[in-house]
Amino acid sequence: MSQEEKEKLFHTQLVKYGVRYEKAARVANILACGKSEELLTEEEKKLVTEACQQWLTGHKRHKQMVSLFQDIKS
Repeated sequence: MSQEEKEKLFHTQLVKYGVRYEKAARVANILACGKSEELLTEEEKKLVTEACQQWLTGHKRHKQMVSLFQDIKS
């Protein structure tokens, strides 16, 4: 998978689960470049951590809602 494809995938997933478009674009670029954590600046580390926490919160919320709707249908 090319770096551009990785970046698009990361960006789509981040936005899908609630990360702001611009922030998601910056984080997707950082993640797709494949730098080791030691090479990231403190600002980049903070940005990635914040975005991933937002993504996780949104993803958990989505899973709970899907589960709730499945229970309602049953």
